Amino acid sequence: MAMYLTRFSYTPETWARLIENPEDRRAAASSYIESVGGKLHGFWYAFGEHDGWNLWEAPDNVSMAAVVLAIGAGGALRSTETTVLLSVEELMSALGKAKSVKYRPPGS
Repeated sequence: MAMYLTRFSYTPETWARLIENPEDRRAAASSYIESVGGKLHGFWYAFGEHDGWNLWEAPDNVSMAAVVLAIGAGGALRSTETTVLLSVEELMSALGKAKSVKYRPPGS
């Protein structure tokens, strides 16, 4: 299964609701990814550009996209960004395949 890193930020209205009714969102996040056959590996809040980070495992890009789309459609997020993560082994395989790609820079 593939690994994904999601960075997200809540809307001010979401923060207001969480202040009024504090909630540990890990259980909710786990249920979303499990509904497509995946697993939540971590959930963190942060200071800075993003309010939080999730580390997920999903069967494929379509399954992960479904989760991200469903969450985004809920309106609680101001922004979200998901990155597909490669294992070291996957990168090593990609490096090997890169040798056969005959890339030509623009204008050369």
